Amino acid sequence: MSKNIKKIGVLTSGGDAPGMNAAIRAVVRTCAYHNIECIGIYRGYQGMIEGDFKEMGPRSVNNIVNKGGTILKSARSKEFMTKEGREKAYQNLVSAGVNALVVIGGDGSFTGAEIFNEEYGFSVMGIPGTIDNDIYGTSHTLGFDTALNTVVECIDKIRDTASSHNRLFFVEVMGRDAGHIALNAGIGAGAEEILIPEEDLGLERLLESLQRSKASGKSSSIVVVAEGEKMGKNVFQLKDYIEEHLPEYDIRVSVLGHMQRGGAPSCFDRVLASRLGVKAVESLIEGKTNFMVGLIADKIVLTPLEQAIKGNSDIDRELLRVSEIMST
Repeated sequence: MSKNIKKIGVLTSGGDAPGMNAAIRAVVRTCAYHNIECIGIYRGYQGMIEGDFKEMGPRSVNNIVNKGGTILKSARSKEFMTKEGREKAYQNLVSAGVNALVVIGGDGSFTGAEIFNEEYGFSVMGIPGTIDNDIYGTSHTLGFDTALNTVVECIDKIRDTASSHNRLFFVEVMGRDAGHIALNAGIGAGAEEILIPEEDLGLERLLESLQRSKASGKSSSIVVVAEGEKMGKNVFQLKDYIEEHLPEYDIRVSVLGHMQRGGAPSCFDRVLASRLGVKAVESLIEGKTNFMVGLIADKIVLTPLEQAIKGNSDIDRELLRVSEIMST
């Protein structure tokens, strides 16, 4: 055991994701297992600047493994983007005796952790928590699996209405820069078309696809649209375009929004969070720093934070092929 690590701080930052609480629980209990103190930092980096800390032990994380959101709260901190803000945060950590950090969040959170490490040599370890699954160095981020299940359940309900009224539904899902939710949920829910930022289907090809669907006897259709899809300014503009060129369609739009972030984490996310939390703490104990813990081929691995931030989480080309076949 490294003698340098005596007290570890844990925080959640950026958008909340199901499984964050399970990860907090894993960090706290792994610290207790190794006789290391643990401090919960509320409201992310802003709480670090304001010294909003609370000691956490095994019993303080009872009954949270099944809770969505984050008990430590989350906030975006413009002040932490300044050198003065980071200096305040550092002094607060030193005063509290904290000498290592576990940061649960996405690439913005990891960027803050990497800068903090560079400036102060502070030991940091990242756990990927974002429903978009857009972090390099892991096949699954915390919350992705739960979000998929939520989206598929919603689309299943929408399809009942679409079938009953012979309607075409555009269902917008989260994914500003990545189409992982749209692609996976679209296949899982049997969508006729899936529109993602990584692939420019083109308006003409979309029209042709919908015309083929109509000609083949389909009386209703579901098109899943990632919010970052660039075919139109937004999903409502896309609806207007299709209505103009295919007036025979009765079209509706459903924007799922923040319901995708909420809810109890799936078993997969709970187990993943537990594995990542244990690995994060034990890696810090071993003297490692500036890494993200992730899942590759069902093994927990470490990826340098710089790579996790700058690398691309590529879309699965085989899944694209599968979606094309399934839409026949």
